[in-house]
Amino acid sequence: MAYPHSPLVAFIVGVLAVVILLVYWDLPAFIGLMIAAMIVGLVAPQVPAGKVPVKIASAFGEEMAGIGIPILMAAVIGKSMMASGAANRIVRASTSLTGRDNAEYALWGSSSLLSIPVFFDNVFYLMAPLARSMRTRIGKNYTLFIVVVGAGGATTHVFVPPTPGPLAVAAEIGVNLGTTILVGLAVALPAALVAGIFYGHWINKRLDIPLRDSMDTSGDEMEELSERPTSALPGLFESLLPILLAVVLVAANTATTTLRDSYGDLPVWFTSAVSRSMLNGISPATSLLGDSTFALTAAAVVAALTFLRTRDISQPEWSDELTEALKNGGNIAAITATGGAFGAMLAAAGVGNYISGGLKDLGLGLLVTAWVIAAAVRVAQGSATVAMLTTAGIVAPLTGQLTVHPAYLVMAIGAGGNIFSWYNDSGFWLVKEIGGLTQAETLKTWTVLTTIVSVTGIITVLVLSSIVPLT
Repeated sequence: MAYPHSPLVAFIVGVLAVVILLVYWDLPAFIGLMIAAMIVGLVAPQVPAGKVPVKIASAFGEEMAGIGIPILMAAVIGKSMMASGAANRIVRASTSLTGRDNAEYALWGSSSLLSIPVFFDNVFYLMAPLARSMRTRIGKNYTLFIVVVGAGGATTHVFVPPTPGPLAVAAEIGVNLGTTILVGLAVALPAALVAGIFYGHWINKRLDIPLRDSMDTSGDEMEELSERPTSALPGLFESLLPILLAVVLVAANTATTTLRDSYGDLPVWFTSAVSRSMLNGISPATSLLGDSTFALTAAAVVAALTFLRTRDISQPEWSDELTEALKNGGNIAAITATGGAFGAMLAAAGVGNYISGGLKDLGLGLLVTAWVIAAAVRVAQGSATVAMLTTAGIVAPLTGQLTVHPAYLVMAIGAGGNIFSWYNDSGFWLVKEIGGLTQAETLKTWTVLTTIVSVTGIITVLVLSSIVPLT
């Protein structure tokens, strides 16, 4: 039996379910999220009751297909970089440049830069070991380090092409890619600064997150590594190689795809030197090498070999250590995929379409309206990318109303799509599990910083568009 407001009912019931199951009863995240997803499916008439288990399994499988192998390989990378001392070596080099008192800037800048060509989740896989090693090296400020890594990556992820979200929105609205990148950088910088550096320092004074066992590495083991002389650690290039390899491979695929798809908008000097057929010719190779599954597997192999070379252990012991890392990664992957499945059930219940349809005629300016719609859809169903694409499809026909450059509309949508990451977002569980945080700590750090990025982003868009409309 269908009810007029059943999508909203499904959303409310879903929220109550996760609060009761995960917060009040404190069930394991995988079990609690699975039950919550089933409850949403049973409440929503859009999904036949007999199809609910199949729908959940399908959504779980789709999530796992995207993140399963990368997370498993990230667990190997994290374990290997920690145990070999590679992460500690990188941290020592970073702090020698920024100074121990400004170590957060190295993490913040690296995360921001890497997330332009690489998915946020891949960046967090690579940066989490560095944040943990930085905490061991400095002896404090783990809350700050987690926040700057999260803020830097999350901000460029929604504002700066060729990251897929803003790239797809720009294509939907029909905005020049070069202008979108420039405007995206102008919006991303203050948002990342406020959410990462300012909020990071503020919350760090009020919330001391301990360094728990995570990525199959204990705090005691990390303390021991931090006391080793630099000469006993891998060289800087060897230490950086897993990160460099993954980023270069993924970035090459991103660059090739972006150049090929936007070939007609490229400057003459480039098109005269590089033909479309050349890009088409190398695309199969970069698609293979730049896929996150391949790139992170290659990075894991390199990191694991460094681990074997630098530690006085037998190959069977080395293999056992990697197997333990994979077990830990499997748990993280299962929780993350289940969080995505919960969000997918909310989407199947029609929550996103119901909310966006009710908000599109608010009578606000188009930039603010786009932000509100994207924010509402994001909170309702979890995925920032889905929220951005849903909103783009709604507002694209209205771009003629704009008195400013449509690139600002892309930014408003990105800002809204980033708001309030919580239990129905797989990214929430990724940060929690890989970072070694509790649910409450993740809400106070990750959820709050994504909201700050969103609010700072729309304010920046409104200010910039009024000063420099670019029309």
